Amino acid sequence: MNRMKFIRSMAAGSLGLAVPSAMLQSQNNPKPASLPVEKVKEFVGVCHSDLDKVKALQAEFPNLVFASWDWGGGDFESGIEAAGHVGRKDIVAFLLEKGSRTNIFLLTMLGQTAWMKSYLELYPSHLYMKGPHGFSLLHHANKGGEEAGELAAYLQQLGLKETRFNLYS
Repeated sequence: MNRMKFIRSMAAGSLGLAVPSAMLQSQNNPKPASLPVEKVKEFVGVCHSDLDKVKALQAEFPNLVFASWDWGGGDFESGIEAAGHVGRKDIVAFLLEKGSRTNIFLLTMLGQTAWMKSYLELYPSHLYMKGPHGFSLLHHANKGGEEAGELAAYLQQLGLKETRFNLYS
């Protein structure tokens, strides 16, 4: 057997050993059941307004911070997005602390002007991106208050006037 055939056979043999061990590992650690849909809907709902209830539900089901609810027609919303589009910085801060994912709408609400300017230079068409319920970046900047005022002005300077788009068009 020449050297190249030997290397190929060793690589193939190693791969053959890795696949079964990965399969065994996944069988030993099965995925848990899906989160209860009524809890996901409740969590997203209370993230609009009730920090104490958010904390209680998150303690009961920690992975709710990753869950999204479809309000219909593909209008998906996570808990942190719910808190973001109503300007609940306290709920957003709690959810970020618990590992929730962020996005450009939340960064806008939080007044991350330098970051958003860089982002919109890379992806200028995202100026008109539709957030949950069709809310725009400008809506989120307005909900961010004084902290996001500079960013709101920048978005308007770029031409964004709408605070909400038709989500289904």
